[in-house]
Amino acid sequence: MPKLSFLGACCFLLSLPALAQTTPAADTTPPKAVQDEAPKPHAYEVVSIKPSDPNSHGSGMRTMPDGFAWNNNPIASMVKDAYGVTIDSQIVGLPNWARQDGYDITAKTDPETTERIKNLPPKEQWKEEGRMQQSILADRCQFKAHEETRVLPVYELVIAKSGLKMKDAPPEEPGTETMSSDQMTVHAMSIDTIVVGFAGTDGRLIVDKTGFEARKFDFELRWAEENNHATPSDDAAPSLFTALEEQLGLKLVPAKDPVKVLIVDHIERPSPN
Repeated sequence: MPKLSFLGACCFLLSLPALAQTTPAADTTPPKAVQDEAPKPHAYEVVSIKPSDPNSHGSGMRTMPDGFAWNNNPIASMVKDAYGVTIDSQIVGLPNWARQDGYDITAKTDPETTERIKNLPPKEQWKEEGRMQQSILADRCQFKAHEETRVLPVYELVIAKSGLKMKDAPPEEPGTETMSSDQMTVHAMSIDTIVVGFAGTDGRLIVDKTGFEARKFDFELRWAEENNHATPSDDAAPSLFTALEEQLGLKLVPAKDPVKVLIVDHIERPSPN
């Protein structure tokens, strides 16, 4: 998601008339236009945004092969997805309506873009989809923002002294994940599952310090939702912090790290379809 370097090279060669005159068999065929080879802009082909029914309850997000359909979600959710923001406190300057008002949003790509994105690695797919969502925000909400780095309280995810207790999964296996309020079951997924799944614990991001980015794991985690730090009784589920250490061999350590923060410079309510 061809480069100007090719076009620049063509222009450079065409600016050397002396060399062309001394070459009897000079090729006078015009250089091939590069416009036809240029990648399409990062944008969905069809986008629909409309306010949700004020009487509707709950919200939903559905991913499709050629796009997505969101029901009764705030614009803040798209801002987070588009810019890779994990928790609300990483966005500064959003008006209340962008966090509170619900919208029904549907976006679809053309067949060529759908096929191209499908063949990208997962992380590249997320980046491409994020850039396309940024295009929606810029076009429909006149959204403008810039990034800053601020040192904020976080939890660093490290290997516990007891050692890692998760089982490695074959890298070619397709990943699956199910998560409820007190249980996570994972097959062939990376450590990002934990980093993203528990982001916002105590209002903090989780920063991966395990060095396991390329590995996939199988694991099941059970914890007590009510109080992450509570000391469990013998017959109760452990706190999240205890469960991570006892069941997976991982530990959350309080720290302060540089964190990406998105500063909103301008945003308007979405323009009509």
